[in-house]
Amino acid sequence: MSSSSSPSFAGDKKHWWLSNRKTIERYLKDARSLLATQNPSDVSAALHHLDLALAVSPNHETALELKARSLLFLGRFRDVADMLQDYIPSFKCNSECSSSSSVSATSSDGLSQQLSKDKVKLLSFSSDDHSGTVSSFSSSSSCIDGGDQSFKCFSVSDLKKRFLVGGLSKNSEMEGQWRYDVLGQACSHLGLMEDALVLLQTAKRLATADFRRRSNSFSDDIIAKSPSPTLSDSSGDVARLLAHVKLLLRRRAAALAAHDAGLHAESVRHFTKLLEGSNGSRAGPVPSTFIADCYVHRARACRAAGRGLAESIADCNRALALDPSSIPALSTRADLFESGRCVPDCLGDLEHLKHLYASFLRDRRLPGRPAWARPATTGHWPRYSDVPGALRAVSEKISELRGLSCCGVDHHALLGLRKGCSRAELERAHVLLTLRHRPEKAAGFVDRVGFADERDVDLVRDQAKMSARMLYRLLQKARAGVLGSIEAEAALAQRVSDRAEMELEEPVVGLGPPEYRTGNVDTVEAVAAAVKVFQGVFCRDMAVVESVLSQAGFNRPIPVKYEALRC
Repeated sequence: MSSSSSPSFAGDKKHWWLSNRKTIERYLKDARSLLATQNPSDVSAALHHLDLALAVSPNHETALELKARSLLFLGRFRDVADMLQDYIPSFKCNSECSSSSSVSATSSDGLSQQLSKDKVKLLSFSSDDHSGTVSSFSSSSSCIDGGDQSFKCFSVSDLKKRFLVGGLSKNSEMEGQWRYDVLGQACSHLGLMEDALVLLQTAKRLATADFRRRSNSFSDDIIAKSPSPTLSDSSGDVARLLAHVKLLLRRRAAALAAHDAGLHAESVRHFTKLLEGSNGSRAGPVPSTFIADCYVHRARACRAAGRGLAESIADCNRALALDPSSIPALSTRADLFESGRCVPDCLGDLEHLKHLYASFLRDRRLPGRPAWARPATTGHWPRYSDVPGALRAVSEKISELRGLSCCGVDHHALLGLRKGCSRAELERAHVLLTLRHRPEKAAGFVDRVGFADERDVDLVRDQAKMSARMLYRLLQKARAGVLGSIEAEAALAQRVSDRAEMELEEPVVGLGPPEYRTGNVDTVEAVAAAVKVFQGVFCRDMAVVESVLSQAGFNRPIPVKYEALRC
């Protein structure tokens, strides 16, 4: 009975498999016909057919590729990264470090062997050549030895070594090289520039090797036919994107090197060239996360170069308009407000920073960000082990600032002026700052930024304008404060000069209090000597006139009152 039932069971199973395959082929055919139009509405409809095909066979390679390329065509870069997050090099390295930390933390329990097996599963490698290489690499990993389980900044060469040698990339012949091409483009739009560089270079290397392998199998008179792409994925666009990513990373590296060397003005110049020259790129606008990170670095370089606080605060405002949950931008702006004695603004930023630290401590990620979105290469992402200490420090700083009495704002530091500056210097600095930070032109930088998520660009512009208006009012108050101090100093100097002139003029006239006349003894003696000289000359002249009149024959007596002429 079993022998008679087995053929029918095998036939039913074969029929079930053939029906599923035909269903998938029908879905793929409909999806390809819709994708060929390259119309966004048709591509969105094709995604529905691809989801139905993947519901039948979740690991179908062609359906996965078409879905990834469709999401990339529609600009849904986050969905591409969520779909292929296991192939993001930085996320893979973070997974290794977290798994190794969990192994070391629970080594005293009975689960250490199972956790070590899970750790080994993260490194999928072949069993022949790379086993020794991978084991030596994993044992010498920087996140395992030394007891430091925190995430560290990594270089591109080290990342490439992890990605290619360490087994992070899987078998390209089995899973296809399209993953690195599509994911590299998505990472470049998401601001993961180091990951995009590694993925695009890997895709280029695999494409070259595949073309070389296929060309060797054909004769000279046969042209190798490559599968026609459904959506536009020309190699020229990928090459331009790769060159664009290299240029951005090279410029940022030069700016950071100048800042580390103490050449802060040179660092500001490099960052300005990177930020203001990004709109002329042929590969598209620069992603918002990368631009926000550059604004934070330029704010710190401006502060280190001795420029006014207004320049650095404006850069932090732009960074927070692009990324409201940026911990580096919030901490930098809070320090700037504290140095300028703007206590209410500093308290607002510290409260927001405290909320972000609490969210990161609870969820191990910032609110609104996926698990793979970790800007590890910037060096400012907090390590999970350091978050409790940072949260405690922020709470103490908030308590300290609330306990302070009301203190005046340092208007000179906001405008970048020295104490005792002239009115001309004040007007020149104020005109330059108001022209540069007008609220009307504060949102002009948004046009040079590429947004990878579904953020409302108008909302970003409104946030930038609101921050610019607050800074503009702060600049007006600073100008009024500095102008008031200049006028007060001028009035005080005028009073001092008037009093000095009065002290010199009062003894000559002979008026005024007695202490002024007795105090200037030398002046009184000089005046008395001058009066005596004038009296002697007058008496001699009168004697000469009298002798002349007597010699001329005028013998008539002249009534003269000698008492009046007596000296």
